[in-house]
Amino acid sequence: MKHFTSVHDIGDLQTALQKARYVKENPFADQELGKNKTLMLIFFNSSLRTRLSTQKAGLNLGMNVIVLDINQGAWKLETERGVIMDGDKPEHILEAIPVMGAYCDIIGVRSFAQFENKEDDYNEVILNQFIQYSGKPVFSMEAATRHPLQSFADLITIEEYKKTARPKVVLTWAPHPRALPQAVPNSFAEWMNATDYEFVITHPEGYELDEKFVGNAIVEYDKEKAYRDADFIYAKNWAAYRDPNYGKILSTDRSWTVDAHKMTLTNNAYFMHCLPVRRNMIVTDDVIESPQSIVIPEAANRVVSAQAVLKEILAS
Repeated sequence: MKHFTSVHDIGDLQTALQKARYVKENPFADQELGKNKTLMLIFFNSSLRTRLSTQKAGLNLGMNVIVLDINQGAWKLETERGVIMDGDKPEHILEAIPVMGAYCDIIGVRSFAQFENKEDDYNEVILNQFIQYSGKPVFSMEAATRHPLQSFADLITIEEYKKTARPKVVLTWAPHPRALPQAVPNSFAEWMNATDYEFVITHPEGYELDEKFVGNAIVEYDKEKAYRDADFIYAKNWAAYRDPNYGKILSTDRSWTVDAHKMTLTNNAYFMHCLPVRRNMIVTDDVIESPQSIVIPEAANRVVSAQAVLKEILAS
């Protein structure tokens, strides 16, 4: 594996899951792979689970780890070509990237959608500049359109908790006070479509995702119908994708909050969320604190997904 930006880079899913299980059972077995290798983690946006889990994964593999917060620990970076740099950004990303590459062996990048230019967001301009100019393997720690380490961890978690070979998995939109990127739902949908699960997406009208991520999923606007007989409920907010409303909040309808009533419609479903979660907006206290909530094991599996990916990159 040279780079990791989506499910398309992971290869056969069952083989990837087997490798993830090995990593989980033997977290320190491959430290020779990472010995004297340096992992650099670049954050353009805030993080808790991604920062900690990916750093731990690198350490488990015997790597040296450098963490750089672009907004606090570095010069502000200009990302556009042709700009007269007479503002508050003293360094251009096209010089910064190869410098970073000179200091490490693998680079992880976290850079969200800006909601300023849909074309730039969906062309993954920043992530692809790192791939093009760093000269090193690059993996996504969440980009504008995907969050593959989260989705890999989600898949690992579903495989651990599923009670039937082909569970019904429901991705449900939920309200949020801020406009959030589509990266997590896009990526989750892409990974679920790579399985043979029964996969349903439910959301208010106007919140349709890019068709290339929706894929073969069933789109159901009736949320209660979507919930019926579900084995997993995955809640997430996202802003509108379709023009002219790209990046906008169209609804804060609290009837979409995951609550105990809707969970009774399911097949005693497990509740999932990538975290951080706005309680009593996305999900009620009683649901997220219930025995069916697996958000903490899901978060713990972020170490497993990151370590499995890093191991494959190191091995290649």
